[in-house]
Amino acid sequence: MADGPYVYIRDGDGNVSRVIHVGTRKSQLARIQTDSVVEKLKELHPNVRFEIVAMSTTGDKILDTALSKIGEKSLFTKELESALERNEVDLVVHSLKDLPTALPMGFTIGAVLKRENPHDAVVLHPKNKGKCIDSLPNKSVIGTSSLRRAAQLKKRFPHLEFKDIRGNLNTRLKKLDEKDDFSAIILAAAGLKRMGWENRISQILRPDDCMYAVGQGALAVEVRARDQDILEMVSILNDSDTVLSCIAERAFLKHLEGGCSVPVAVNSAVKNSQLYLTGAVYSLDGSDSLKETMQTSISSDNQIVEQEMVDEKAQRVGITALKVSGDAQDAALKLGVDLGNLLLSKGAKDILTIARQLNDAR
Repeated sequence: MADGPYVYIRDGDGNVSRVIHVGTRKSQLARIQTDSVVEKLKELHPNVRFEIVAMSTTGDKILDTALSKIGEKSLFTKELESALERNEVDLVVHSLKDLPTALPMGFTIGAVLKRENPHDAVVLHPKNKGKCIDSLPNKSVIGTSSLRRAAQLKKRFPHLEFKDIRGNLNTRLKKLDEKDDFSAIILAAAGLKRMGWENRISQILRPDDCMYAVGQGALAVEVRARDQDILEMVSILNDSDTVLSCIAERAFLKHLEGGCSVPVAVNSAVKNSQLYLTGAVYSLDGSDSLKETMQTSISSDNQIVEQEMVDEKAQRVGITALKVSGDAQDAALKLGVDLGNLLLSKGAKDILTIARQLNDAR
């Protein structure tokens, strides 16, 4: 039975449960990530029934083109947001790094969960077992479809060559193992860990070698901004430190007007109520770059704040984090903007404009 937008079912004993439909991409990793979020919600809301709705997105279907060339900001999210808009699903689980810094009107990120390891990992071809990236032979080919990874690694390891590789995690690992095209591929450590493939990680790249993408390693729950009860329901999943780090990172990226078509990288940390953010921009070949670090004071306890009305004003770079201090969120947002301004004042716009033009011309 339905009550307005809400759906309820009655079991054989006459008990009525609310049904929440959860949207996800169809890939194995997306399903694993969504299942982990739904398990947490089930524990917190045992009387609610959660049903998962899986669908393919544009990014899943276009597998022969580098992501940075497709020029679509919502490659992995558009179809899921359409389902959210049509009330076919009530919430959607995403990798936060797939979500643009400005969401379409009417949507918000209601929860950002505790971050998995955000760093990138080197996965070697079986024939290179025991090596690390800097000991690979001259002109070894490394697979990555990320401009950010390629730009940093080209500068750091000039003896290596880099080629695009597309597909989900399973497809990319298969391409690595079954052909001789690549000596290694670079993947997010978080995805490998969630898939149970930690044994394939040959090396975790430290920030000196390769800083990570904005939001990497964090899961986000997107909801309709007007659904106060769903927002309340998912808000308990928020991890304060992750929320604040990701607000700062997303504010930095948004201020630079970056996206996946330009190489922008970050590294953030919360220590002793201080939020540290390092941000960098690169030319496509990594030869030109700017990198700076700033910090701000935040209160990192999970302080509950007065209920904010859910409107566009309560959003910070697409995130509405109830139960996380509003002052701390504002400080994180300002940190990202200030760091963006610092890099812009040193010439970041020129580096990114040229990178975008060169990428478009490829």
